[in-house]
Amino acid sequence: MRLLMWWAGRALSSAATLLGVSVLIFAAVRLMPGGFAETVLGPFATAEQKAELAARYGLDQPVFMQYGHWLAAVGGGDFGISMISRQPVGAELLARLPVTGELTVLAVLASALAGVPLGVLTAVRARPGGGGAAGRLISGLGVSVPEFVLGSLVVFVFSRYALGLEVGTWVPFTQDPAANLATMVLPAAVLSVFAVSVTARTTRDAVLGVLVEPYVTAAVGRGESPWFIVRHHILRNAATPVVTLLGTITAYLLGGALIVEHVFNLPGVGSYVVQAVGRRDYAVVQAGVLLAAAVFIVMNVLIDLLVGVLDPRLGVLAGRRS
Repeated sequence: MRLLMWWAGRALSSAATLLGVSVLIFAAVRLMPGGFAETVLGPFATAEQKAELAARYGLDQPVFMQYGHWLAAVGGGDFGISMISRQPVGAELLARLPVTGELTVLAVLASALAGVPLGVLTAVRARPGGGGAAGRLISGLGVSVPEFVLGSLVVFVFSRYALGLEVGTWVPFTQDPAANLATMVLPAAVLSVFAVSVTARTTRDAVLGVLVEPYVTAAVGRGESPWFIVRHHILRNAATPVVTLLGTITAYLLGGALIVEHVFNLPGVGSYVVQAVGRRDYAVVQAGVLLAAAVFIVMNVLIDLLVGVLDPRLGVLAGRRS
């Protein structure tokens, strides 16, 4: 019964969150300087031309009516028609989603495979002279460098000096898996830098908190090897905050893909939405942001369930509320 009530509560809160996001994004795209008519027709368009274009797309109606029509259509699975390409937005997003999904999965894997070991290493060697300073320096630099700066630098270096990895081209995975991965290595690496750094810091703090627990002291007293203690006593007990962070970072990386895809010219959802913002293509921007919000909500639910598996004391059946 408690689990059913939890699911009902999460469903209601998720629906309310999506509704709030829909209102904000619908209003925000219409408050951007330069409307759709000005962007398409140019600065010298007449008032009659602008009025005709607005009437064609229903932009001459009151804003609340436009929102109501759009919300009703989205509720039925119709995200509208792109004002620029005249193609269904839902189909366009679905076609581009595998690119963004692959980029995000690769970045998350890099975050887990590089960030967790780096965090453990900096924690177990946190004593003076233990060698943890290099790890802390790397994580600090990763947090400080913006993705668009690092991405632009990588594109310049690899384009200028032909270092063996493709930049600015993309090959579908179904067409040539090896070529596809070669084109995704650099974007995924750039996207994962911040995530690796944050994961390493969180892992380090979690491990340091576990190292002072009595059962770790007892394991040391029994003469167990340091890496046996890390594997069997520390990692599981430090996993909860790390798993929570990785789930949150997954949603963050979807947002960061907007910039990385644009910099590396990848045909994903991110570059599609960025181009739509410049063209004031309202339907595309609204659908893209709503999709990102939905993914973030789903990730939060999955995190709660996974945390409950790792530590039943914190799970939904234990009365957790988030």
